[in-house]
Amino acid sequence: MNADPAVMEYFPRLLTTGESESLVDRYVESWQLGYGLWAVERRDEGQFIGFIGFSQPSWSAPFTPCIEIGWRLCAASWGQGFATEGAEAALVWGAQNVEFPSGEVVSFTTRVNLRSRRVMEKLGFSRDERDDFDHPLVVDGPLRPHVLYRRRMT
Repeated sequence: MNADPAVMEYFPRLLTTGESESLVDRYVESWQLGYGLWAVERRDEGQFIGFIGFSQPSWSAPFTPCIEIGWRLCAASWGQGFATEGAEAALVWGAQNVEFPSGEVVSFTTRVNLRSRRVMEKLGFSRDERDDFDHPLVVDGPLRPHVLYRRRMT
């Protein structure tokens, strides 16, 4: 999935198998915080289609520290409601199990990623253009400008 150009269109680059394996290791370790990312499977087929859940950005921005909800699904699963359904379930779980800084969860993506932005809006997240930012880990270019969405959890 992380080597698929369609899936990684809004990321700086494709990942190697080794980099993906390291990423999974970090996701597993993140559960020490009491939350993390879940592997997502299709209920009807049991096939892995991506991940959805919570993470904490390791870099600094005006809205950090924070907890982010995010998702990445294989391209064959797009447009079927899996991201919205999975994120809604994660938000319900999070409301019962996670203490969110400032009582909110955030989600962000590069400005041009309209698919993820639509999911954020379907989930009831709101955006204030004044919160948009240049991602500190992305080099200058079209992927650096990011939009920030927020949702109250209290």
